[in-house]
Amino acid sequence: MDDPAELSDTTTPIAALKATLARFNADRGWGRFHTPQHLAMALSAESAELLELFLWKQEADLPRRERLAEEMADVLICLVNLANRLDLDLMAATADKLMKNAAKYPVAASFGNATKWDALDKAAAPASESNVKESPTTGTDP
Repeated sequence: MDDPAELSDTTTPIAALKATLARFNADRGWGRFHTPQHLAMALSAESAELLELFLWKQEADLPRRERLAEEMADVLICLVNLANRLDLDLMAATADKLMKNAAKYPVAASFGNATKWDALDKAAAPASESNVKESPTTGTDP
């Protein structure tokens, strides 16, 4: 993909995003600055900038979508740059993590609650509507 303006969630495979970012960085000679340590620190800094937009805000007071999208894009760019630098397959890593999480958080024990995996009652009965607390924003906790 030659034009970053053509990137879209619905049409862009992660490999195309990785290639676009690699070209973008190469065109600017930034490879020498993209050490794993610096990219991890940049990821943390960009994540903190995103988090700051939510600090002490109610949902109705959040910044405009464009501002949120900008910071989220910065986080994604840093993450993909780090994956490129370390030659990690993000989709394979995500699939592996989802499988691990599915084992740690079986639906019957984790539905409707935010209990950490090591404190879940894995033998719990399936959740019913009577034991799922309502949340004002999403309908269920968490």
